[in-house]
Amino acid sequence: MFKGSYPALITPFTNGELDLETLKKIVEWHIGEGTNGFVPVGTTGESPTLSHEEHETVVEEVVKASAGRVPVIAGAGSNNTLEAIRFAQHAEKVGADGILVVTPYYNKPTQRGLIAHFTAVHDCCELPIIIYNIPGRSVIDMTPETMGELAKLPRIVGVKDATGDLARPSQQRATCGADFIQLSGEDATALGFNAHGGVGCISVTANVAPKLCAEFQAATLAGDYAKALEYQDKLMPLHEAIFVEPGLVGAKYAMSRLGLCNEEVRLPLTGLTDGTKTQIDAAMAHAGLL
Repeated sequence: MFKGSYPALITPFTNGELDLETLKKIVEWHIGEGTNGFVPVGTTGESPTLSHEEHETVVEEVVKASAGRVPVIAGAGSNNTLEAIRFAQHAEKVGADGILVVTPYYNKPTQRGLIAHFTAVHDCCELPIIIYNIPGRSVIDMTPETMGELAKLPRIVGVKDATGDLARPSQQRATCGADFIQLSGEDATALGFNAHGGVGCISVTANVAPKLCAEFQAATLAGDYAKALEYQDKLMPLHEAIFVEPGLVGAKYAMSRLGLCNEEVRLPLTGLTDGTKTQIDAAMAHAGLL
């Protein structure tokens, strides 16, 4: 259903406001570069600093601009279950193909609480759900056993795994089944992740290098790991440089170097230091992007 390279789309701003014209141009560029689908308003889309109305506008505009050519998995996560339900129902109303729902951050629910939260979101709409497990940001780690319980629900179809633990895909195959969609949430380990049974990546780097990331994913899915390793060697410095400071800031800077958008981010994030810009420029040159 969902596989390959899915950029966790940035949200462009101009003078503090959503820049929807630039967003539409970015969607067109991605489709031309071979991107397999989109994930708007995840963390890389600056969801923490978007209003609810802005969040919903971005999802709607990406769905419209994609026009059914590639799937759209809308960010619909929140640490407030009622808010997650609102975002899920809105995504369904505007025609998204699925939703990405993060484990609730800051509240620190138990595994039982995670099951209750995801069951409530599951029951509120008919869209397929990708669980987003990122303990480094949310503090809570959904165990493979808990994920296995949730995988019994008909519309919980997969996971974006950002644990960085390459044993997880195998453990989750055991608890969730081989058909459970496993997408990496970490660019640097996406090669190993797919070797363990993953089928794609929800990627920050794909904002900057969509063609390379899509071709890399295609190579792994074809079982050509020698070719995939060549792409990995080309992309690895970029994966690292983008995350020297918060990844979405690095991605916006790199995209600005390609003339796709400006560097503007919302506080509490700030623009990159000159040293980080130099690292990203070098990594883009290594990848053949500059």
